[in-house]
Amino acid sequence: MPLDWTCKEEPQLMNRIIFAGTPDFAAVHLQALLDAGIVPCAVYTQPDRPAGRGHKLTPSPVKTLALEHGLEVRTPLNFKDPAEVQAFADLKADLAIVVAYGLLLPEAVFAAPRLGSINVHGSLLPRWRGAAPIQRALLSGDAQTGVTIMQIAAGLDTGDMLCSSVIDIAPEDTAGTLFDKLAALGARTLVDRLPEILAGRITPVKQDEAQAVYAKKLSKAESPLDPARSAADLSLQVRGLNPWPAATLAVGGMNCKIFKARALPESIGAPGTLRADKRGILLSCADGTLLIESLQAPGKKPCDAAAFARAHAALFS
Repeated sequence: MPLDWTCKEEPQLMNRIIFAGTPDFAAVHLQALLDAGIVPCAVYTQPDRPAGRGHKLTPSPVKTLALEHGLEVRTPLNFKDPAEVQAFADLKADLAIVVAYGLLLPEAVFAAPRLGSINVHGSLLPRWRGAAPIQRALLSGDAQTGVTIMQIAAGLDTGDMLCSSVIDIAPEDTAGTLFDKLAALGARTLVDRLPEILAGRITPVKQDEAQAVYAKKLSKAESPLDPARSAADLSLQVRGLNPWPAATLAVGGMNCKIFKARALPESIGAPGTLRADKRGILLSCADGTLLIESLQAPGKKPCDAAAFARAHAALFS
């Protein structure tokens, strides 16, 4: 059902707000709210998950931050249990703010607060709906990206848009650096625009379905660099998959992770040819050459590619 965003009350930052999020990206937003004096009445996050070599159960960054500030934390596995849905509704919140929570909320949940629920999404909707918007923007060579705050509705990132902020993607940006930039941008946009949202002073705008693009979840199957493609494409692949799952290339039988590379117009031979010089490792591509500047061999730490080439000179002779 459509949500009522016509409230004419003046914003009250003591409104009852639920926050739902899980990873570092979401924790940045929660910290910004707390810094602005906006304290959620409850924080929802994913249950503790096994992490590290010991597979020790580890709380999410949002849970860790929330507990540090003495906030009530709830970690339902999902909202299939009617009791969990009722518990959410019983909070009698004015608004729920969702940032990278990791669960699709059923309508009985996202419509429960007085003003419904909003989501901060790491793309300029309707482009890059879905799980990996930051990485897909890089992999596709987009010149710009940003954040969009939207109403939550049935469907994946399909809700009406309330506001957005835009940034240019720098030539040196990786998924990691862009993640940090968009987390800061989203947090600032959320805090700046929250009073207008609470007061109902923003007119929602429907997304143009004809412009919608889906950002599917990343897979390790996307990691191998294929020299049959252009060097420019492989450069985007390296940037978009850094830090995870990382682009990979077989070098002398070692499946190395590639963390930094750039396209050069020169040609050094047939696609797949590997050479090395003082700049790093050169991979000949269908169009141009990929200069690899940083890599990680199995069981080793990331290192300068030129230093790696000097230590394994026989591979490039």
